[in-house]
Amino acid sequence: MKPTRVLDLTANVLVAAVVAWIATRWAYSSFPPITAIAGASLYPVAALEAVLGFVVRARVGDERIGDGPRQLHPITVARAVALAKASAQVGSLAAGVWLGFLIWVYPQRPTLHAAASDTPGAIIGLVAGLALVAAALWLEYCCRAPSEPPDESATA
Repeated sequence: MKPTRVLDLTANVLVAAVVAWIATRWAYSSFPPITAIAGASLYPVAALEAVLGFVVRARVGDERIGDGPRQLHPITVARAVALAKASAQVGSLAAGVWLGFLIWVYPQRPTLHAAASDTPGAIIGLVAGLALVAAALWLEYCCRAPSEPPDESATA
C-alpha cells in the first residue's frame, strides 16, 4: 500500500470546491442556515485519529507490535491505515465543499444577511476538513513500518 498523495487530496479539494460553488450559486436560497455545529462535525474524528496516531507511534517505537499481551496487533495497524486513507479522502472532499460554499458566500456578506450568518459555520467546516486531513496523514505516517537497519557484512 502506498502513502496517500497530497496531489490527489488537492484534486479532491478543487473538484469539490467547483461543484459546491456551482451548487451554492444555483440553490443558495433553498439551503438551511449553516451553524457552527454543522461545520464542527469532523473535529471529534480528527482528534481521535491524532490520538490514535500517537498511540500507534509509541507502540511501533517500543517494538510492541505483535500478537501477545500489551501489544498492538498488526491487523489493528492495517485497519488504522485504512481508516487514515479513507479519512484523508473524506476530509479533503469536505474541505472542498466548504471552500466552494465559502467562495460564493463570503463576497455576498455585505448585501445578504444570510450569507453573513453562514460564513462562520463555513469557515469552521473548512478548518475541520483540513484538520481531518492532517490527522489522517499523521495517523498514516505513524503506521509505517520502521526502517530496517542496514545489514552488516558477514566478514565484519
